[in-house]
Amino acid sequence: MQVSHIAAFCDGAQGGNPAGVVICDVLPPSEDMQATAAKVGYSETVFAAPLESSFRVRYFAPLLEVPFCGHATIALGVALAKKFGSGTFHLTLNDTTISVDGVSTPFSMSAELQSPPTSSVPVEPAVVETALRIFGYAPDDLDSRIPVAMATAGAHFLVLALKSRERLHRMNYEIEAGRDFMTAIGVTTILWAFAETPQLFHTRNAFAAGGVYEDPATGAATAAFAGYLRDIGWPHGGDIDIVQGEDMGCPSRLHAKIDIQPGSSIKVSGTARIMSGDREPIGRTLSHVLSRTSPHHPI
Repeated sequence: MQVSHIAAFCDGAQGGNPAGVVICDVLPPSEDMQATAAKVGYSETVFAAPLESSFRVRYFAPLLEVPFCGHATIALGVALAKKFGSGTFHLTLNDTTISVDGVSTPFSMSAELQSPPTSSVPVEPAVVETALRIFGYAPDDLDSRIPVAMATAGAHFLVLALKSRERLHRMNYEIEAGRDFMTAIGVTTILWAFAETPQLFHTRNAFAAGGVYEDPATGAATAAFAGYLRDIGWPHGGDIDIVQGEDMGCPSRLHAKIDIQPGSSIKVSGTARIMSGDREPIGRTLSHVLSRTSPHHPI
């Protein structure tokens, strides 16, 4: 099985979130895809095969299948553009259909995905209390302008906003406790955000549910977050920019376009790069984190 290694949402020639990309004639059995994703060790590996006028697509983290992954979709869009030429590619996921515009030139590679529909709901105080306890925050650390919520864009994400960049930098948790909590409430990641301006956010995404301590760039969570900001009437002006991965040493940049229609999908875009080696020091698998004494050590 040929796996391409592509970093999505990179910052120029550095950073971004690596994804394994497999384009094949027919999707392998589920257990083979899961085993491949575990071996690759990135937060997600995406598998795609032609299906009539679209591509059948599935996403696997090291420990489980996920319904939708933004950065792997960006990586797939670039890989499809390199293979078939720049254009729009329609993708059939497990539960929905989306599209990705892939561009590949001798000078740059980029993609823009159209997310599944978005939605958000409030969460119970007990969920907030548990999240704060696991991550070592206090209620006073939260930014009351962006209430804690469950936001959805093809997958579910717990969204919590902090008052300062310094508080965001301090994000720390035990991965086993985080994994149990995320599994119990049914979320893919826990997104912590800081609003530098109404249109510029810094975020960190804990992904213990998938066997990864932290994601350097999370396109699906960005789409869900952008949809949530629309839901609460945040003055986004139609676009937001996300800075992610800096605290991991993997700077990433994501851009989201926000349509005014409630519940409509979000366009998330970014650049990509072919990785220089199969094991560039980006991202953290569960086994890597458990072997480290400091969860902030970039590997």
